[in-house]
Amino acid sequence: MNKIDKAVLLAAGRGTRMRELTTELPKPMIKVRGKPILLHIIEGLHGAGVKNFLIIVGYHAEAVRDYFGDGTCFGLQIKYATQVVQDGTGRVVELARDFVGQLPFMLSYGDILVDPANYKSLVELPGEFAATVSVKQNEDVSKGGAVFVNERMEVTDIREKPQPGEATSPWYNAGIYAFRPSIFEWTARLQPSLRGEYELTDAVRGLAQSGKRV
Repeated sequence: MNKIDKAVLLAAGRGTRMRELTTELPKPMIKVRGKPILLHIIEGLHGAGVKNFLIIVGYHAEAVRDYFGDGTCFGLQIKYATQVVQDGTGRVVELARDFVGQLPFMLSYGDILVDPANYKSLVELPGEFAATVSVKQNEDVSKGGAVFVNERMEVTDIREKPQPGEATSPWYNAGIYAFRPSIFEWTARLQPSLRGEYELTDAVRGLAQSGKRV
């Protein structure tokens, strides 16, 4: 069992469906209960033992950098990398290679709010697994990712925003992962999806279907 102490947070997007709230802020900096969503995520991960963070910034990057700084005032270490082109959640993970090194790491979309207790189970990645994917049940998978699993709850496939008529699943990708560096082999191979974006879910599918346990 590997206890993870590094996390990569994807906070570069604007959040076009919340345009009225994101004119001056990236979506992860929208406040919920008096604090930015991104701070809720960082506090949850920190409470689970994560002390080193890489935040991927882009749209209004200064709002994130100015708020969090180097993390000292929060009792942790924060570094930054910039996603210059907003082309999805897949290739951008390559920016974390040097930060991660040879260690397992957490990865979360920067606009995901969950019960902090969930992080404590995710930071413990079993040695025989290459990744862990968080899922929710009874969500509309057409708005996110459909995760297909076998009888042992191991991932066999994952599809981003499946269209009507395509195979579906009761399991919805919740956007929080634990990875080993082997994921980079698959992010490096990504090709644009039909939406014209590099999808992290395509890399996870490649990893799972290569024989690795996810």
